[in-house]
Amino acid sequence: MGLELKQHLKMAQQLVMTPQLQQAIKLLQLSRQELSEYIADELEANPLLEVEAEKAADTGAGEDEQLKTRWESYLETYGQDNVPYYDEDDKPSFEATLSRSEGLVDHLLWQLRMGDFSEAEIPAGLFIIGNLDHNGYFSMSLTEACAAVDVEPEVFAAALNKVQAFDPVGIAARDLRDCLFIQARLLDLDDTLVWYIIENHLEDLQTKNYDKIARDLDADVDDVAWAAEIICNMEPRPARDYLDEPPQYVVPDVYVVKIDDEFRVVLNEEDIPALNVNRDYKKMMGASATSKMARDYLIERLKSAQWLMKSIQQRQNTLCRVTESIVKFQHEFFEQGIAQLKPLVLRDVADDVGMHESTISRVTSNKYMHTPQGTFELKYFFNSGISKSDGSFVASQSVKSEIEVIVKNEDSKRPLSDQAIAEELNRRGLNIARRTVAKYRELMGILPSSQRKKHY
Repeated sequence: MGLELKQHLKMAQQLVMTPQLQQAIKLLQLSRQELSEYIADELEANPLLEVEAEKAADTGAGEDEQLKTRWESYLETYGQDNVPYYDEDDKPSFEATLSRSEGLVDHLLWQLRMGDFSEAEIPAGLFIIGNLDHNGYFSMSLTEACAAVDVEPEVFAAALNKVQAFDPVGIAARDLRDCLFIQARLLDLDDTLVWYIIENHLEDLQTKNYDKIARDLDADVDDVAWAAEIICNMEPRPARDYLDEPPQYVVPDVYVVKIDDEFRVVLNEEDIPALNVNRDYKKMMGASATSKMARDYLIERLKSAQWLMKSIQQRQNTLCRVTESIVKFQHEFFEQGIAQLKPLVLRDVADDVGMHESTISRVTSNKYMHTPQGTFELKYFFNSGISKSDGSFVASQSVKSEIEVIVKNEDSKRPLSDQAIAEELNRRGLNIARRTVAKYRELMGILPSSQRKKHY
C-alpha cells in the first residue's frame, strides 16, 4: 500500500496561553513579598516603567533644592566634628560594620583554640566540627574520618572525646543514645537506672511502657518514672539553639477590621509601588528622529508596562473580592472565634464572586489575613464539614480545636483514648468516628493515649 500526502481541514477550539495571560496568572499566586520583588525586576528591565513617587520627587524644585543644599552642608560640618575620619582606602566595608549572632561552628572553633589539643589532634578536631549534621551529631564512620584526615585512630578518638566535652553538652555524639550517655555522664549518673534505661530501653521509654522497664530492670515503677523525667529533660539535639535558619515573619496581605459593627477588608500595599509610564520615553515613540527599530522596541515595552499595571490592579481587586467573600461566609468566626468556623470549599467562594475554582486557589495561595482573631493563611478558612446531631455542619478546624481542648483538660494519669474522645464529641452533638479522631489527632501532633500517660 503506497503512502501519500493529503490536506484536511479541521475546526477546533483551543486555549492559547499568551505570555501576558501567563504573567497575569503568575501574579495571582505570588505572595506580597514575591510581588514586590517581581515589580522591582520589571522596573529594572523595562525603561518605560517608573514609580509615581520617584516621578513626583523629580518635579519638586525650589524649597526641595534648598533643603538638599542645607542638608549637604550639615553633613559636611557634622562629619568634621563627630564622625571618625577615614581615608577612602582605610574605610571599613559595609559588611564589616554588621553584627551577627555567633554560630555553632564559631562557638566550637573558639573552644578548640582554647582547648588542650595536641598538634596532631587539631586537624581531627577541625574535621569533626566541620562535619556535624543538623542535630550536632558526628555520624561519619571513624575509619573514613581517619583516612580523610590521615591520622591514627587513637589520635582521632582522643580528639573526638575532647570535642564531645565542649558546650553545648552532647555535641559530636555518634547518635541519640551516645548523646544521652554524654549528658548522663556529666550528671554523674553512670551505672544508675537512668544509664540502664538509655542503654537498653529507649524504645520502651518512647512509648512510656514503664511497667516493662520496671520488670526488666527489677525496679519500682515510680523510680522508672523519676529516671524517665531526667532523660526527657536532656537535649536530644545539641545544635538546636545554634540553627542558622532565620526566623520567618508573616506580613499580612490583607487586614480585616471592624468599623461601625461591620467588617471591612483593607489591602496591605505598603511595599507595592504605584507604577506609571515614563512620559519622556512615551514622547520618543512619536518623534520623527526616533528610528523604526527604537520605536518598535518602545511600543513593545509600552504594551508590557501597561499589561503589568493592569495585571497588578486586577490581582489586587481579585484578592479584595475573594477576601470579602470569605468574610461574608465566615462572619461568625470573625465575631466569636474558631468554634464558629463553618465548612467552606473553593466552589462556594468561586460561585459567590463569579470566578473559576482554580483562580480562587491561586489567590488564596501563600497569602495571609490579619483578623480580630489573629493572623491566618487564607486557605485556613476552607474546611471540610462534620455533621452535627441537629443536621447542621461544623468545620473540621473547629473539631480539631475541640479535640485539643479535651486532651488539654484530661487526667494525665488516665488519658482518653481516641474512642473516648469520639464519644465525648458525640455527647457534644458532633457525629464523628474514632478513626477520624485519630486522623485529626495525628495531624495536630498529639500523641496517642499510651504516650500521653504520666505515672507521677
